[in-house]
Amino acid sequence: MKIQFLGAAQTVTGSKYLLSANGSRVLVDCGLYQGVKTLRLRNRQPLPLAATAIDAVVLSHAHIDHSGFLPALYRQGFRGPVYCSPATLDLCKVLLPDAGFLQEEDARYANRKHFSRHSPAEPLFTEDDAQRVLRQFRVLETGLAHPLVNGLGLRLVPAGHILGACSLVLDDGHRCAVFSGDLGRSHDPLMRAPEHPGHADYLVVESTYGDRVHEVIDPEQSFAKLICETIGRGGIVLIPAFAVGRAQLVLHILQKLKARGAIPDVPVYLNSPMAIRATDIFCAHQTEHRLSREDCEAIDEGTIRVRTVEESQALTRSSYPSVIISASGMASGGRVLHHLKSLVGDHRNSVVFVGFQAPGTRGAAMVAGAAQIKIHGGWFPVRAQVHGLDALSAHADAGELLDWMRGFPEPPRHTFVTHGEPAAADALRLRIKDELGWRVSVPEYRDEVALD
Repeated sequence: MKIQFLGAAQTVTGSKYLLSANGSRVLVDCGLYQGVKTLRLRNRQPLPLAATAIDAVVLSHAHIDHSGFLPALYRQGFRGPVYCSPATLDLCKVLLPDAGFLQEEDARYANRKHFSRHSPAEPLFTEDDAQRVLRQFRVLETGLAHPLVNGLGLRLVPAGHILGACSLVLDDGHRCAVFSGDLGRSHDPLMRAPEHPGHADYLVVESTYGDRVHEVIDPEQSFAKLICETIGRGGIVLIPAFAVGRAQLVLHILQKLKARGAIPDVPVYLNSPMAIRATDIFCAHQTEHRLSREDCEAIDEGTIRVRTVEESQALTRSSYPSVIISASGMASGGRVLHHLKSLVGDHRNSVVFVGFQAPGTRGAAMVAGAAQIKIHGGWFPVRAQVHGLDALSAHADAGELLDWMRGFPEPPRHTFVTHGEPAAADALRLRIKDELGWRVSVPEYRDEVALD
């Protein structure tokens, strides 16, 4: 058995691990690189093997940094099965076609403005590629062992984080490799706590927050304070939120606050077609999260869904105090950019980021205190109040990651720390070494290791 690290090596994006065992090649996650340009360029670099040589793909969850390269892989010739949980498929049906549409839109815009090095600019993949690769998906029940290819088996273990997210256990009959995926939090208000896979000969563990512990604050109290202060100034609260997971949590918190009169009864808008569909999917998978049917109904009744472009444009022109939730969560694209352009220059308004902000993204720059931001080729001064609430992160922090690892009955033969920026990955490596006494390392991009 061998693993080659083709993504998420000393970065939080582009998750891809090539597992070779029993003469077969399985790609564990198939994520798109996002963030700084040097990483995004990797999306255009050829893989170390032909797409046709990959026998299968297994997905930990639906987030684009774990699933978003699938349409490109299909475009390159991959025709094997893609295995995942039922909820992951439902979410990928929303996320992947949208990603293809955005690729085509970006290419059209680059060709109109003539700023691409390539003439004409070509999308990495299309919406049609996304629809076609979705036909390759095969859903598997969690908790059970399933045969893949040539004696290689797979077990999906719920990992919290977002709907459908799982840790992946791959066994070739001699060795067992566990991929944590993105681990959720023990006491997340939305998702259930991660379950434990039980045994691992080798472990690949994420380290998004490997160098920090989430601030212990009451997110409802923080939201209530921010919203009341902003509405009191006559301003608008803009919340860039990931369409899957964070948008639903924010909507739930807002409805709870409204129900007990902790915030004014101002309109709450959800301006993201993707987040609207994800919310419907979330409420359909009632048994996989902590919200009751009544909680879901409150979200439905208390949220104004902004579906059409015309409705979105009208909302952008509005100055009435309100709360607007819009994607993307790192302000890297989507309708939220139009809201930022109209709101960020007014001191009365607030922008609240509620998830991890990858280096190189507009969200990371704003949370770090950028005086101005560039949107659609123009520069906009940042006068609005900008807040980052890490307490609402869907990722386990360093302490929670270590607690999850302590659940293994015996130490893995080796642990590989991935899916974290260099400082975070190395900080977690040191804690694993010092506190657990395990053999551990941080692999580099394209490293290949034999699991003996």
